[in-house]
Order: sequence, then structure tokens, then C-alpha cells
Amino acid sequence: MINVIMKKLLVGAIAVLTLIGATAGENAVWLTDLPKAQAQAKAEKKLVLLDFTGSDWCPPCKALHKNVLSKPEFAAYAKTNLVLVELDFPDRKPQSAELKKANKALLEAFKVDGYPTIIVLDAEGKEIYRNSSYSGATVNDFIAELEKLKK
Repeated sequence: MINVIMKKLLVGAIAVLTLIGATAGENAVWLTDLPKAQAQAKAEKKLVLLDFTGSDWCPPCKALHKNVLSKPEFAAYAKTNLVLVELDFPDRKPQSAELKKANKALLEAFKVDGYPTIIVLDAEGKEIYRNSSYSGATVNDFIAELEKLKK
């Protein structure tokens, strides 16, 4: 009886670890360097998605990340269609002085006045989409909105 229970626990643990490993590989890759992102987007014929966020203090930013940007469906879509750039303005998370300065310059250049703000650039660097709020869209809604930009 104990052997049967132990085998079931072992099989369950292996299944959980396999799932964790499978989903860990589906995380989106976020850059912090816009010029590098634009060069990559141009080479790969992708769009650039800029996420202006206050990752550790902004409730709508946290919700956007939880409900959309951290989902495997978004990561899979981004892998094929987007180069992602996070422009973070945290209160407590450490950042280098260089990154803070670069993010502030982009905040001013794109005239961002609220968080979260999502801006999409074409491969040439032209702004083609902007959304300065998050109202609870699902990952599928978000992807559908991005798909419209490709037409």
C-alpha cells in the first residue's frame, strides 16, 4: 500500500517538474536597449513592443504582466512576431544609473505620461500603436489587437 502511494507521489512530482520545465522555456525575452531591439526587429522583420511600466508599484502594470505579458500564449506570439523592450520605472527594484537615464530619455522622447503604456513600432521605428491603460484585456484580446497591426 505504501509503495503504491509512494509511486503515485513520485509520478505526480515528475509530472509537475516536467510542466514547470516546459513552461519555463516559454518565457518572453525582454530587452532594455531600444537601439538593439530595433536592429533585431529590422533584421527579423518584426514589430517592437515597448512596455513603459512601474513594475513594483503600479497596480495596472502588475495586472497587465500577470494577465497578459507573462502568459505562455503571449511568449509564443512574441517569439514569432515581436521584439520586446521593457522600460521600467520601479520604486524599489535596483537599476543602474545608465538604465535609469536611458529609460527616462525614452519616456520623454515618446511623451509617455502614464503607466502602463504600450507602444508598438514598426521595423523602421515608426510608432504604429499606443495604449496608455490596462482595463483587463485577456492575453487573446491583446494578441488580437497586435494582429491587426500586421495588416
